[in-house]
Amino acid sequence: MKNNKIIRFIFTFPVIVYSIFLIFLPLVYIFIISFFESDSYGGMIKNFTLNNYRELFNSVYIGIFLKSFLIALITTFFCIIISYPFVLAISRKNKRIQKILITLVMVPFLTNSLIRMYGFIVLLRKYGVINQVLMNLGIIHDPINLMYNNFGILIGMIYTLLPFMILPLYNAVSAIDKSLIEAASDLFASRFKIFCKVIFPSTIPALFNGSLMVFTPALGYFFIVDILGGGKIMILGSLIKNQFLTARNWPFGAAISVALILITFIFIYLYRKIGGKMDDLGGM
Repeated sequence: MKNNKIIRFIFTFPVIVYSIFLIFLPLVYIFIISFFESDSYGGMIKNFTLNNYRELFNSVYIGIFLKSFLIALITTFFCIIISYPFVLAISRKNKRIQKILITLVMVPFLTNSLIRMYGFIVLLRKYGVINQVLMNLGIIHDPINLMYNNFGILIGMIYTLLPFMILPLYNAVSAIDKSLIEAASDLFASRFKIFCKVIFPSTIPALFNGSLMVFTPALGYFFIVDILGGGKIMILGSLIKNQFLTARNWPFGAAISVALILITFIFIYLYRKIGGKMDDLGGM
């Protein structure tokens, strides 16, 4: 018994050290400096103030919050719309084909996200691959703007975050008892009814999980906005980066970071409350 405790401690100790020094302490530091003042030279004055949090209610920053939420919501919506048909299609294949297709979904993770975003420039720029193909086919006569706007940002967000929606939905669909689908089919239920009455209710917990994993990062992926949006559009991640690196206003940047963390915790709480209830219903 004692040996088992020692073995567990040996395996968990690196995780504990990592969590304390690289997650917990930096978060505590960010929280503390969010109450400091910033001087004119990019330094910090250790005077307690709530001005950084009051500044968050400025109409400019509220607009950035709303813009970030809108982009994250649209990204999540399209990830759901794309993921369900894909997952349902591959779930009908044999196990070998399923493994190959899911592996292909995971392949992009082997490449740095930043490099992949620069690759999108080749596809989306004014005289890029997509515009050239469309013009050669006679579909368009002049190049269309596919990047340095909201459209380009959404393309990058959806592409980057789509696997986080596909994987939980795939696991949920794979776990559905196929006899339920066969029974519904034998009772002459249409595919749409089978989806609404059998598949969708069984995948709601996974949908909550995937939505959380898509929505939350979409609020802060500033590199996608910088590359495909041309830095013209500001989201929460961009605002935090600019406060730390450009404006050199670390206390205000820390306050925005704390606000983003609180938003994340709220969504996790809602997921546990609502998603947990859906899990119980699914189990029944």
